[in-house]
Amino acid sequence: MSIDIYAIPSAPVVEAVAKASRDLAKHGMTTFHAKGQAAHVTLYLTRFPADAEARLKAAVADAVKDCRAIPLTVEGTQRTASNWLFLRVDRSPALQRLADLVTLTAEPFRDHAVSAPAWMRDYPEKLPAFERYGSPNVFMQFDPHLTLLANETSPGLAAFMAEAEKNPPKATGQVAGIGIGVVDANGQMVKTLAEFPCAKQP
Repeated sequence: MSIDIYAIPSAPVVEAVAKASRDLAKHGMTTFHAKGQAAHVTLYLTRFPADAEARLKAAVADAVKDCRAIPLTVEGTQRTASNWLFLRVDRSPALQRLADLVTLTAEPFRDHAVSAPAWMRDYPEKLPAFERYGSPNVFMQFDPHLTLLANETSPGLAAFMAEAEKNPPKATGQVAGIGIGVVDANGQMVKTLAEFPCAKQP
């Protein structure tokens, strides 16, 4: 099963996702957030055997038991070649360290027989990370974001992007906690397995 270990954003970041969702709705598009999916920033996503769930949860719980809320900053939008739409998240040193910690903690439990997805043919620089860690977006390839849309076909997307270039989405919040969840092919939560709150910074 595909399991995502993710950062839970605080209210100001969730509101940025909600605002972008409202703006996209004006152009006829419905975001994952508008469909009821929780906003999250993926730290490590790969496939795990079903019998690894208990050990994975225990290992992550131990690794993040002393976590403290770290800054989480939204800076603009990103549209991919296949029309996925993200809010970009600043890859701060603190967020990078958290993603690295989670990756090293969870990787031993993953399915080592997983094969690279077809889209990775266009991103050969990500292949070494995938082959070693089962995920293309770890360590130097870590690319934090909040997913709004996937494979969007609406012509309204171009109009939204033009507006977003003039007035880029911005927000400053914190990582409120770490979660573990089963996700679908679009990386959206199907089932929450565990969530661990982080102590607030003074």
